[in-house]
Amino acid sequence: MLLKTEINLIKNIVKVLWLGYLGMSAAYAQPIQCDQEKLSPSLKKLCHDDLKPLRHKFNEKYLTAFLITDAPTRLVEDTNTLWLNHIQQCKNIQCYKQQFDLRLEDLNFYSSMNQSLTQHFIKYENGKIAKQPVHVQVHQLTKERVKIEGIAYRNPNNRTETQTVSLLAYTTANKKNEITDNEHDCKYQLNFQKALLVIKTNQKGCERFVGTYRLYD
Repeated sequence: MLLKTEINLIKNIVKVLWLGYLGMSAAYAQPIQCDQEKLSPSLKKLCHDDLKPLRHKFNEKYLTAFLITDAPTRLVEDTNTLWLNHIQQCKNIQCYKQQFDLRLEDLNFYSSMNQSLTQHFIKYENGKIAKQPVHVQVHQLTKERVKIEGIAYRNPNNRTETQTVSLLAYTTANKKNEITDNEHDCKYQLNFQKALLVIKTNQKGCERFVGTYRLYD
């Protein structure tokens, strides 16, 4: 039987380890750090004074999402890397602000929504995340009802309505291998494997979502 002093010692050790974990997580989950001595050219743009309030809000939201989401933390990390690469294409402050707002919406989604009923897939090419990122989500709405959403990112300097390409389909659990995109009337064949999703189509103009996706779980 443990003595009281031993129990207190164990409690203190656990407390130190937990605080250390939170500290490491907090340090790790600060993707935009503008206090470095040497900033890369791309980071200099993100560190513009006009973006300071958004950076502060972003870092807070990112840390919150990283710590409390029930989605895979690797998903939060990888989508953030995609976003950082994407936003660096911006050519003016307004573009940066718009992309910050969109990412904040994503982080709110990861923090507040129940992710346990959603499967997240990101497109891969040659073993790496595709240069033109595509994110597909499969939501289990009910025992039978399924909602499939996809978003393919384009140039952030485009007009708002042409910055992304969307996919939206509703189906049932036993028919999710054949879907029709409500947005563009594209028909897709979905092959769900253990950790992969392969999407195909025979229609011209619908190729944007074709490819191999990795499951984040």
